[in-house]
Amino acid sequence: MPEKNQAALDFLLTRRSRPAKTLTTPVPDRDELMPILTAAARTPDHGKLEPWRFIVLERGALERLAAAAQARGEARGEAAERIEKVYRQFADAHLAVVVVSAPVISDKVPEIEQVYSAGAVCLALLNAALASGWGANWLSGWASHDPAFLAETLGIGSGESVAGFIHIGTETAPPPDRPRPDLDRITTWVSD
Repeated sequence: MPEKNQAALDFLLTRRSRPAKTLTTPVPDRDELMPILTAAARTPDHGKLEPWRFIVLERGALERLAAAAQARGEARGEAAERIEKVYRQFADAHLAVVVVSAPVISDKVPEIEQVYSAGAVCLALLNAALASGWGANWLSGWASHDPAFLAETLGIGSGESVAGFIHIGTETAPPPDRPRPDLDRITTWVSD
């Protein structure tokens, strides 16, 4: 029998994201954030291409992004409630890590596998933050898919995209649970 890490399994079976709007200060400082980033960077990466990078957004940067999202949303003609949602995502935050998907040209590793790796980095970062005792949430929204907004505010280059904004902080309320998938409905067993 393989050796079981029951504590890790229990964590994964009970983990719950914390809504970003319930996160406040204190937030991890640089020394506390480094092991979380290190854990995320251990994500499977076919070809060892490191097709992702991090941008750590502290309070001042988040305030700047909130204002830019407001202006960009109006310029795009977004509905007021969609603008407000993205504005609040940045304005109410105290720390967020942007996971940038940055595929590398490769004859061996298709771009889609590199994009999947960036998504896996988001989940690893989220779980590492939660395992470290912080509240955390993975968000996106229209601004994370707007190339002009991303280039102007974060310097996201051509061929890059945002896989997610991982908000990290101290939780102020117990995390809500949600219905989980029915495994019998979504699982197919193939034996031959």
